[in-house]
Amino acid sequence: MMRVLVPARLRKAVRTWFDSRYISISDHRQDIRDALWEVQTLRREMATLQSEVERLRNARPPAGGPGIGKADKARLDDAHRLAQETAKALDGVLQNEVLVWQAIDDLRAGRASGQPGEQPCA
Repeated sequence: MMRVLVPARLRKAVRTWFDSRYISISDHRQDIRDALWEVQTLRREMATLQSEVERLRNARPPAGGPGIGKADKARLDDAHRLAQETAKALDGVLQNEVLVWQAIDDLRAGRASGQPGEQPCA
């Protein structure tokens, strides 16, 4: 390896270009923390929705009685809508988390093999 003196302006320009193009490992860690927080939040929401569904199932009138009241019907529809939205959001979060872990695994594999042109994450 050869060391060469580089003007500070050029060094700063190159570092700025790299910084604007690549994401640091600390940013990846923060993204993972954010994804984990969101998964935990969605898990709590799912638990709340499941308890609401159970409560509504237990509160429904016997089969021979009158139908579901308007208020319960509205709550059931709202709970169903929220459950579907939560499931879609959770699916997206989990897919993103898989992509992040695949990128991390690729980085680790690149470091372990000792590739000469190793680059930070894009």
